[in-house]
Amino acid sequence: MKIAAVQMISGPEVAPNLATAGRLIAEAAAAGAQLVALPEYFPLIGATDTDRLAARESDGTGPMQDFLAATARRHGLWLVGGSIPLMARDPAKLRNSCLVYNPQGERVARYDKIHLFNFHKGDEAYDEAATIERGDQLVSFDTPLGRVGVAICYDLRFPELFRALAQLPNPLDLLVLPAAFTETTGRAHWEILLRARAVENQCYVLAAAQGGRHPTGRLTHGNSMIIDPWGEILARMDKGEGVVLAELNRQYLVDTRTSLPALKHRIL
Repeated sequence: MKIAAVQMISGPEVAPNLATAGRLIAEAAAAGAQLVALPEYFPLIGATDTDRLAARESDGTGPMQDFLAATARRHGLWLVGGSIPLMARDPAKLRNSCLVYNPQGERVARYDKIHLFNFHKGDEAYDEAATIERGDQLVSFDTPLGRVGVAICYDLRFPELFRALAQLPNPLDLLVLPAAFTETTGRAHWEILLRARAVENQCYVLAAAQGGRHPTGRLTHGNSMIIDPWGEILARMDKGEGVVLAELNRQYLVDTRTSLPALKHRIL
């Protein structure tokens, strides 16, 4: 069963980013991918807070959501739609939302980013809580590939989120993580955190990232990758646009959990 991560360098205009995402999803589908994930803010990144707020869609309607549904249906695959800005309860803010569509183009899940990034070092500063309203619900969904959990970017630093998602008797088989890690934090922590989440939850990890120098000058870390339950990196891409593809082997999941039944040994 093939899974794929799409890596992008999105700019501040929605239409060109949708075109790029469509081209790369088609490439993944042609290579046999049954589940494809896009990066965080794939329709626009590097934009000002005002631009992101202006691009918000109402839940269930809008060109970004129409694109995701139509693309999943066209290629007959599971599509984890990175994240897009949706309307929040607070009219001055947005929800950073990951929408999931089945091969019929039906939406089967919505995850709103829970942990909001805050970072200040020298001239580099981010405060997502200023414009983003955090979510409060964990999200997973079932597919023929297994049980899939979703998180977004900064969530990666909070292992308790994934432990809560992976409660027995139904552990996660795949964790999908769209992201736009900064180069500073990504260079230091991205790979080690992803591999840790795969090992401690004995699941595959599919991380789809923004990766490169954006039109406004922002530099994202990239390194989209697919990791197996033993923590081995099966495929990765450093910087640039492209597709990262690998096999999800269900028998390997079973063998890993049988030989080292760590999930059954949990006390807390």
